[in-house]
Amino acid sequence: MSTIANIIWIVFGGLVTAAAWCVLGVVFYITILGIPLGRQCFKMASLSLAPFGRSIVYGGGAPSLIANVFWLVLAGIPMALSYAVLGVAYCITLIGVPVGIQCFKMAKLSLLPFGAQVV
Repeated sequence: MSTIANIIWIVFGGLVTAAAWCVLGVVFYITILGIPLGRQCFKMASLSLAPFGRSIVYGGGAPSLIANVFWLVLAGIPMALSYAVLGVAYCITLIGVPVGIQCFKMAKLSLLPFGAQVV
């Protein structure tokens, strides 16, 4: 069932979203200081390409905590808020609930990406 849901997700916007995350990751990789941010963009791209049937494992230590604080202030809050609003909009309809749940998963990852692994 997750394969069918991922195919529908890819057709209706997942491929475009993943490509945008990859382009942003490449832009961040151009600078040495942006490499950690680029890695997080590629993590978001992998989840936004096929989110159904995948989960996020959170871990890391003090370096991840410090990086997440900077990420939260610079980019995490607007990204997570936009995914959360989109998730609520999808959950209003019965057929959009699975997509809304995936948006909430991406909101959590976009809020605190450092130390998280998509499995």
